[in-house]
Amino acid sequence: MHNVIERILNLLAFLLTVNRPVTAEEIRFTVKGYDQPSDEAFRRTFERDKDLLRSLGVPLDMTATDIWEVELGYVVPTEDYILDDPGLTEEERSALFFAAQAVKFGGQPTEMGALFKLGGSLSPLTSPVVGADLGPGLDVVGSLFGAVSERRRITFDYRGKARVVYPYGLLHRKGRWYVVGPEKGDSVTKAFRVDRMGAMTVKGDPGQFKRPRRFDPSAALSEVTAVQGDQEAIVNVDSEIASVAMARWPFAEQVESTEDVTILRIRYDDALRVVQWALSFDDRIEIVSPGALRDRLVAHVEHVA
Repeated sequence: MHNVIERILNLLAFLLTVNRPVTAEEIRFTVKGYDQPSDEAFRRTFERDKDLLRSLGVPLDMTATDIWEVELGYVVPTEDYILDDPGLTEEERSALFFAAQAVKFGGQPTEMGALFKLGGSLSPLTSPVVGADLGPGLDVVGSLFGAVSERRRITFDYRGKARVVYPYGLLHRKGRWYVVGPEKGDSVTKAFRVDRMGAMTVKGDPGQFKRPRRFDPSAALSEVTAVQGDQEAIVNVDSEIASVAMARWPFAEQVESTEDVTILRIRYDDALRVVQWALSFDDRIEIVSPGALRDRLVAHVEHVA
C-alpha cells in the first residue's frame, strides 16, 4: 500500500508540474514506480492508478499532445482541480494556524504548507505559545475511531481482565484517550484509558450495537470518571449495608467479606466525593487507605462536630 500511495503521488505531482499533455510512454519512463518488467504489467498498473486518481476526485483528461492531434496524452486541468480561494478573514486564518500549531499527534508537528496556501503566512506575533500532544499509538486510536463509527465491538486486556466492550465514544481529555461504553452483557457505561489497554482488537461486522439516542460521550466520561478514576482506595463496610454501598459506588470491587465486614476496593478521581459517600452511611464505612484520604474524612468529621 505504501508503494501505491507513493506512486500515485509521484504521478499526480508530475502531471501538475509539466503543465502539458503527456503520453503513457513518457509517464512510464519518467515517473518513479512505473518500472514494471513488461508492457502488460505497466498497462495494468497504470489503468488501476488512473481509476484510483479519478475516484479521489482528480480530473484526469486525455487530449492531443500537439496541433496535429496524432498522439494523445494525459493532463489534469488546473481550472477543474485547484480549489477556489475560500476568502478566509485574518481572524479565521489565525484561528486555523493556532489550532494546527497547538495540536500534535504523537508529538509530531502539523504540516503548515496547506495553511499557507489558504492566504499566506501569518505574523510571528500570532504564533501560539501553548501546545497539546495528543499522544502516541495513533494506529490504535485510528482503529478505535473506526470501531466507534462503524459500531463494532472491541476486545482488550484491562487491569488483568479480558474485556469485550461496545464503544459508544472515543474522547481525549487531559492528555489521555478514553473509550466510553458498556461491556458485553452489562448496561452500565464505563470508561477505559486507551494507554492501559492490552492486545486491543476490533471484532465482527459493522452495526453490532445501537448507541443510545442523544448519547453525549463527554458528559458520560465526566460522570464515569468521578467514580472510576485513577486513584485507588480500600474501605471497610458493614456487611449489612455492603450491597447498598456498592450500588451507590459503581465499579466497586469486593476484596473479601465476612459476616461483619466487607472489604471493598474503589477507584476515584474526586476525594471529596469519596468522603461524602462514606459519610452518607454514618460510621458504617471506614477508609483504610490511602492515609491522606482517611485523614481527610477524619478532618471533615471533626470540622462538622
